Formats: sequence, structure tokens, C-alpha cells
Amino acid sequence: MLSIIQAAGWPIWPIIFASIIAVAIIGERLWNLRSSKVCPRDLLSKVLHEHRRGGISADMMSRLQEHSPLGRILVAGLRNIDSSREIMKESIEEAGREVAHGLDRYLTTLGTIASLSPLMGLFGTLVGMIEIFGSNSPTGSNPAQLAHGISIALYNAAFGILVAIPSMIFYRHFRAKVDALVLEMELQALKLVEVVHGERKI
Repeated sequence: MLSIIQAAGWPIWPIIFASIIAVAIIGERLWNLRSSKVCPRDLLSKVLHEHRRGGISADMMSRLQEHSPLGRILVAGLRNIDSSREIMKESIEEAGREVAHGLDRYLTTLGTIASLSPLMGLFGTLVGMIEIFGSNSPTGSNPAQLAHGISIALYNAAFGILVAIPSMIFYRHFRAKVDALVLEMELQALKLVEVVHGERKI
């Protein structure tokens, strides 16, 4: 691997740096965008059960706030449980926007890496082409410099595409995952409002 990096020349280092960041973001988002962590399916039923048993305590609200993103949305509604349906919905929507912003964390960076990696590979290709043209002189060409220029051009183009493809796949996957999670949390929060205001049982 070290010999490949040496053959690829200095333009490969920004691509390697971008790939490390992309791998870190992908690992972090895979862990933190799990449905069980963001939007536990049994959380709403537990909250409603607690509410029916004797109301929502401050301790329970504090635990719910720290429990999950869905918990933070539900807390926003529960704090306005004695207000009108519209006020309760507005507070939930405000909390939902904040939570959705948090779920989008690092995705812009991952999308940027997916877009820029081929361009960084192209830049390395141009550097390699310059090396190739520099190997030509009136007395002939330098075979070693010619070979080095070709390796820079090819390795950088390949590495740029190699980083871009998985980055783009995971970026699109995470965007769809966030949209699905936000929709699910909206439905859960709406169910809370309707149950509290007597418009449905559960």
C-alpha cells in the first residue's frame, strides 16, 4: 500500500484525508441513526401509559428528554399538555425542526466529499500529465519520469472515484434514512396530540 501511495505522488494525500473523514462519518451515522436509538417504537405507549396512571412527573420528563430524539419531541408536547391542540402542535414542530437538524449532522460534509473526490482525482491526473510532458526534452524523454507521471495520473483518478462511490451511496442512504425517521417521529407526535386531546384512543 505504501508503494502505491508513493507511486501516486503528493496529490493522493488530500484524497486519503477525505477518505478517512468519510469513513468516520459513515461509522458515526450508522451508529447514531439506528431506529431503536432515534425513534423507539414502544416509547409513545410507555409515555401514554405513564400519563394515564397519574400524569407526567418532572423526573420522567427529564429522563425522556435524555432518552432519544423522539423523547425530546414528546417532551415538547407534554410541556404544553394543558394548552390548546394548536399550541401543543406548534411546540412539537419547533422541537422536530431542531431534532431533524441534528439528524442531518455531518451529511453535508459527506456529500461534499462524494462530490469533490473525483475532482481531486482529476487534479492528480493533471499533475501526472504535467509530469509526463515534463519528461520530454529535446534530447529525448526520461523513462522513469514518464512512468512516474503515468502512475500519478492513473492512481489519483482511481482513488478519487473509489472514495466518491461509497461516499455517495451512504450519503443518499442516510438522507433517505433521516427522512423516514423524521416522518415516523411526526406520526408519533401527532398521535400523542390526538390521544391527549381525546381525538383517538391510541
